[in-house]
Amino acid sequence: MPPFPSQARANVLEEDSMEQDIESPVTIHQPKLPKQARDDLPKNINKECAKRKIQRYVRKDGKCNVHHGNVRETYRYLTDIFTTLVDLKWRFNLLIFVMVYTVTWLFFGMIWWLIAYMRGDMDHIGDSTWTPCVSNLNGFVSAFLFSIETETTIGYGYRVITDKCPEGIILLLVQSVLGSIVNAFMVGCMFVKISQPKKRAETLVFSTNAVISMRDGKLCLMFRVGDLRNSHIVEASIRAKLIKSKQTKEGEFIPLNQTDINVGYYTGDDRLFLVSPLIISHEINQQSPFWEISKAQLPKEELEIVVILEGMVEATGMTCQARSSYITSEILWGYRFTPVLTLEDGFYEVDYNSFHETYETNTPVYSAKELAEMASRAELPLTWSVSSKLDQHAELETEEEEKNQEDQNERNGDVANLENESKV
Repeated sequence: MPPFPSQARANVLEEDSMEQDIESPVTIHQPKLPKQARDDLPKNINKECAKRKIQRYVRKDGKCNVHHGNVRETYRYLTDIFTTLVDLKWRFNLLIFVMVYTVTWLFFGMIWWLIAYMRGDMDHIGDSTWTPCVSNLNGFVSAFLFSIETETTIGYGYRVITDKCPEGIILLLVQSVLGSIVNAFMVGCMFVKISQPKKRAETLVFSTNAVISMRDGKLCLMFRVGDLRNSHIVEASIRAKLIKSKQTKEGEFIPLNQTDINVGYYTGDDRLFLVSPLIISHEINQQSPFWEISKAQLPKEELEIVVILEGMVEATGMTCQARSSYITSEILWGYRFTPVLTLEDGFYEVDYNSFHETYETNTPVYSAKELAEMASRAELPLTWSVSSKLDQHAELETEEEEKNQEDQNERNGDVANLENESKV
C-alpha cells in the first residue's frame, strides 16, 4: 500500500534532515533566552557581551597601529638613505651590509683585472723581464683578492702594486678613499641600529588597566608606570593624549582628534624620578575631557588614552620613548592600585607581582560635573564619601517615611473618631 502524501513528505524531510546531520559539521546553537532570564544573568557576562570592539590607535606594546598607503613620493626615502637603512629590519640590513661590500670588491677587482689585461700583463705571466702593474696577478680571482686586500688594508705582501703603473696608483687612491667612506657609512649604520634605545623601552612597564577613584576629595584618572632596570631613566617625563573622534559646531568631522590630558604639567608632577613605580594622576576638573563622563556613560564612549614616557638612557645618553594605551574596557571605575613598595631592613623593596593588581574602593558613580553641582547645592565640600552620601539619602528617605506614617496615623485616628461620634 503506497504511503499517504503527508507521510511521504514527512519521510522525505526526515531523510533530508538526516543527510544534513551527517554532512554538516556539529554545531551547537545556544538557546535564545527570554528577556527576564537575560536580565537575571550576571552583570559581568552582560558587560562582556555589550563590549564593542574598538580599533586601537596605539597598541599595548607601544607600536602605532597606522599603515601608510598610496605614498607616491618614494624618492624622499632615498634622500635620507641613512635613516632608511636604520629603520629597515635586521635581515634586510645585514643583507645590504654584505651586498655593499661584495659589490665594491667585485667592482674594483674587475677594474684591476681590466688594467692588467689592457697592459698585457696576462701575456707576460712568469716573464721576469716584464714589470706588471700588480705583481703576481694572473687572473680575475687574484684581482678580486687584491681588491679585498686593498680595501680592507690587509696587505699579505704577495700581490703588490709597482711604480710603473700610474693608472694603478690612481685606482689605488680612489679605492682607498671610497673604501673608507663605505666603511664609515655601513659601520655607522650598524652601530646606530645596535645602540637604538627601542629595546630599553621594553623594561619600562605600564599598568594593564587605568583606574578612576577619589584622591584628596577629587575624582582622578590614574595609571602606574615602572622601570625594571637598576640603571635609571634621566629627566623622565610623562604625557597623555585622549584619542577620540569629534564633530565641530560647523559640522566638520575630525577623526582621531588628539586632546591633551593634564598629568601635572603646570605643577611639575609630569617630571618623574622613576626609581620605583609611580602612580600618575589626572585630576578630572572642568578642563578635563572626562568632566561630564560618569560610570554608566564610560562604557559607551569610544575613546583611547595614549600615555608616553620619555627620558634619556643613563648608560648611553640617548633619548628613549615608551608608549602604551588604554581603551574604555581597560579603565576601571571605583578601583585603586595595590601598593608595591615595602620597607625592609635597610632598603625599600618593590614587589612587581602586584604591579598590575587593583582593589575596589568606594567611589561615586556620578561624573565630576555632577559631583561639583551636588557639592555646590548642598554647600558641602567635595571630600564627602560615598557612604556618607548614601547615609544622607537614607536618612532623608526614612524621615520622609516617618512623616508620611505619622500623617497617615493622624488621618486614621481622625477617621476613627468621626465614626465613633457618628455611632453615638
